[in-house]
Amino acid sequence: MLQLRGITKSYGSRRVLDDVAFDVAPGRLTGFVGGNGAGKTTTMRIMLGVLGRDAGEVTLNGAPVTAADRRLFGYMPEERGLYPKMKVLEHIVYLARLHGFSKTDAATRATALLEELGLGERLQDNVETLSLGNQQRAQIAAALVHDPEVLILDEPFSGLDPIAVDVVANVLQTRAAQGVSVLFSSHQLDVVERLCDDLVIIAGGTIRAAGTREGLRAEHATRRFELVSGTDAGWLRDEPGVEVVDFDGGYALFEADSDETVQRVLQRAVAAGDVTTFAPRRPTLAQIFTEVIQ
Repeated sequence: MLQLRGITKSYGSRRVLDDVAFDVAPGRLTGFVGGNGAGKTTTMRIMLGVLGRDAGEVTLNGAPVTAADRRLFGYMPEERGLYPKMKVLEHIVYLARLHGFSKTDAATRATALLEELGLGERLQDNVETLSLGNQQRAQIAAALVHDPEVLILDEPFSGLDPIAVDVVANVLQTRAAQGVSVLFSSHQLDVVERLCDDLVIIAGGTIRAAGTREGLRAEHATRRFELVSGTDAGWLRDEPGVEVVDFDGGYALFEADSDETVQRVLQRAVAAGDVTTFAPRRPTLAQIFTEVIQ
């Protein structure tokens, strides 16, 4: 378990992180979201020891993170940092060698990883000839080639087309299933919502929300329900305590003022005809994000 507690960072009189605290659990994908300048990259750099902190602590399994621990971290920065004149496979092999792998093992794991990321046909191409999306995949390979126990990725889906997003998402899900602690930031809230097990929202250098994806959706849910039935649901408009948000014949999206109202509506819907769906409408990540940063 990677934990941050009370992380504070200032540049002169400007405080950019204020009492930041959250967990990155093994075997789970943690989405880290916030607007530009919210503090995501600064937080990640402090976790990696690249940037100092004014206060607080970063721990791994209950002990302060050491330089030896950080050799077990994998990091992909938002800025591309590959050597453009090197061949793709040569580059990833070189990085694996820096982590202590033999030439044969480095070549084996680099080849397998690049093929997993969909770059099997580009192994002998120079990095500079790759599209931006393929360079992004190569950067992810660079972060993964030494089988890290903790993976920290800054905007890994930037510049990727939908197919590439699915490829990278599958790679990250596979690593999490193997017990890796994965933290990734992204502005693509739909991708974060689809992938993450846990979610951390930061704004203005402070954590505004943190928890499991479903826990946060439940916490921020309103009494908004979806009704689909075989009969016209127009009667909902006359129900006390009900506000109809959307309506189309047998479909209705409505808000109720109490649990008692919800139960009354359900009973009437069942009495009126076949009910296909009656379920709460949970907020999207975009809606939660907008709510907590205001």
